[in-house]
Amino acid sequence: MADPSLSQTRPEEETRAEPTASGMSRRRLLGTAGATGLVLGAAGGAVGYAAAPSGPTPLTSVGATKVPFHVKHQPGITEPLQSHGHLLAFDLAPGAGRKEAAALLRRWSDTARRLMAGEFASEGDSDVARDAGPSSLTLTFGFGHSFFARTGLEQQRPTALDPLPAFSSDRLDRARSDGDLWVQIGADDALVAFHALRAVQKDAGAAARVRWQMNGFNRSPGATARPMTTRNLMGQVDGTRNPKPQEPDFDERIFVPEQGEPAWMANGSYVVVRRIRMLLDDWEKLSLREQEGVIGRRKADGAPLSGGDEKTDMDLEKTDAQGNLVVPINAHARITRPDQNGGAAMLRRPFSYHDGIDADGTPDAGLLFVCWQADPLRGFVPVQRKLDRGDALTPFVRHETSGLFAVPGGAAEGEYVGQALLEG
Repeated sequence: MADPSLSQTRPEEETRAEPTASGMSRRRLLGTAGATGLVLGAAGGAVGYAAAPSGPTPLTSVGATKVPFHVKHQPGITEPLQSHGHLLAFDLAPGAGRKEAAALLRRWSDTARRLMAGEFASEGDSDVARDAGPSSLTLTFGFGHSFFARTGLEQQRPTALDPLPAFSSDRLDRARSDGDLWVQIGADDALVAFHALRAVQKDAGAAARVRWQMNGFNRSPGATARPMTTRNLMGQVDGTRNPKPQEPDFDERIFVPEQGEPAWMANGSYVVVRRIRMLLDDWEKLSLREQEGVIGRRKADGAPLSGGDEKTDMDLEKTDAQGNLVVPINAHARITRPDQNGGAAMLRRPFSYHDGIDADGTPDAGLLFVCWQADPLRGFVPVQRKLDRGDALTPFVRHETSGLFAVPGGAAEGEYVGQALLEG
């Protein structure tokens, strides 16, 4: 766990500490409380208590968790799902080009480094997250197809960034799709996430304007008695078949190799972002058995209908007493299996969303689908095409926005994200 005493230190406060009524500094008090308070184990449950010698004891140590900024792959890809997130795209302002984009990515990278370390933004901080630790904050940056023409870098645009094909389930709002630049923010505290959102927006200044922005959420850390795969707003366990970093071919499937093309994308990845509205009123009219048939898994625990537990391999050939396939031929879990799609795999890292209730009482809610892969033409596209041809889930979802972005590798010490592209 990271030390909460490092959180939220303004640049001008780094050499002085704020005294408390007892004379103990705020930084020392927070450090003492964080070190001796309730400690959470990997399962998210309390594993021990100790009394703090002075001052309040924090309820949890969730806020102290820190993710490093300077890493091989950008943060926000392989980290556990955070409970709060913001996705937003920017378009470069009229007249802004490569020079302005480079300065913006430098500002964003510096802000991300500071906030992820639990520090204040470099200047003009809003104090929104002053009392919190970094709370697993991550910021991730990417480039859209249109960015390269805007900056005169068409020769550096990857072929993997070619526009996605049209799909029959698409009902896309183009104003809330695509964009020159993409930012993903995730944190386990809503105020920490919002604080980062405001900092990113202010950093954009006159160089870029927000094209669209979406807000999402997941289950909070420690909300379950043991670590569990998350559930979506349909109540289904969602993400069972995700590739795991410990698998030998994980990097090959998810990240561009160090010697890959173009060179500036080394250790990077491609992200597909889709706002998928769930038609919950229609879904909730189905019986439990019908819902499970649509997905191909038990709702209670995510186990395949062919038997076992969540991690059991699905038996696609198993039949019931009448000779019918136990896992229906058009079940979502059957269609999306990598071994049914030529090995196509993607790392899904979504957020749920709820944007209110329409005038007719229909909830505007669903999934902010975010998936990562080394090449979307081998990852997302073949799976989505197959879903288009007969997924039992299709009548209950509607794809309303879409975006594809190239996300370069992590920034080294002293560098900013995308520097190899913008200064190469």
